[in-house]
Amino acid sequence: MELYEAITARRSIHDFQPSIIAEEELKEIFQLASWAPNHRMKQPWMVKMFQQEGAIDFAEQVINSYKRSGFTEGYSKEKAFKMMEGIKNFLVEIPHHALIYMERDQDVHRYEEDFAAVCAYIQNVQLAAWGKGIGVLWTSSPYIHDETFMDSIGLDKKKHKIIGVLQMGYPSAIPRAKTRNPVPVEIQKDHFMKRS
Repeated sequence: MELYEAITARRSIHDFQPSIIAEEELKEIFQLASWAPNHRMKQPWMVKMFQQEGAIDFAEQVINSYKRSGFTEGYSKEKAFKMMEGIKNFLVEIPHHALIYMERDQDVHRYEEDFAAVCAYIQNVQLAAWGKGIGVLWTSSPYIHDETFMDSIGLDKKKHKIIGVLQMGYPSAIPRAKTRNPVPVEIQKDHFMKRS
């Protein structure tokens, strides 16, 4: 797949086929994505993959986080239960959940460099996956900031930062393209500083 085609044809996928992607193919995608630009070749990205029985436990921890955050407040007990069961079943049906995270650097500048690098890595994952016919949805739901959720999956809130969760699988439906607004690019050719 040509680079320009991959960039313009890629879509965020919401509906997945139930089939599991081969482990070697997933590893190849995550390795290829490591060519993302990063400062000092730190390669700050790390991946935790949840699938099959692991996806069930992951979904349960997501639901627990939603409940702690008050997501079900204002609903009857029955309505809240049905809503949470619906979300859990939806999550379990997604073949792969790739949680992308990094270590927190205490230096603010380096932290921001690492964050930007991991975001570039995630986009590379999406493009590499799309080139293999695999769909991805980059999610950043509130549970990624929940300290108890992080602890439940083996991460330390003080040490780690979750950048997002990539829902992955073979698409069962591909959305139509959405138009992009023109990007305002300001080109400064003349002096803009006053000189004596």
